[in-house]
Amino acid sequence: MRTFTLHLQSATQYTVIKQATSFVGADASGSFGILAGHARMMTALGYGLARYQTRNGDWYYLAFPGGILYFLDNQLYLNSRRFLCDSDYERISAGLMQQLLAEEQALQTIKNSLNQLEQEMFRRLWEIKRSGAHL
Repeated sequence: MRTFTLHLQSATQYTVIKQATSFVGADASGSFGILAGHARMMTALGYGLARYQTRNGDWYYLAFPGGILYFLDNQLYLNSRRFLCDSDYERISAGLMQQLLAEEQALQTIKNSLNQLEQEMFRRLWEIKRSGAHL
């Protein structure tokens, strides 16, 4: 059975899975699978779950808040801000997805705060310009 190497990378983790036989993920166009010898490809993965199978037949599930997938020369690179890996589908889909959702909500709160700060800066600059003051 032909295999490929899977590289899981985040800001704080790097895991290499040698002898992966298949990968199943999803992007904006839908679900897709990758086997050894696949043509070069790159895609943006959406928020959710993916899975891969090793040579011994075991399946492992990955939870991540989106990422970039790149396949070249029998090397599959999955880059994400964070990922979680588990062989138990129920456990990863219930507990760990909640952690990723909380992280995404915190990130959205930060984005909203930055947006409010930017709008307030523009409002103040507009008021300064309107009052005729020179910067």
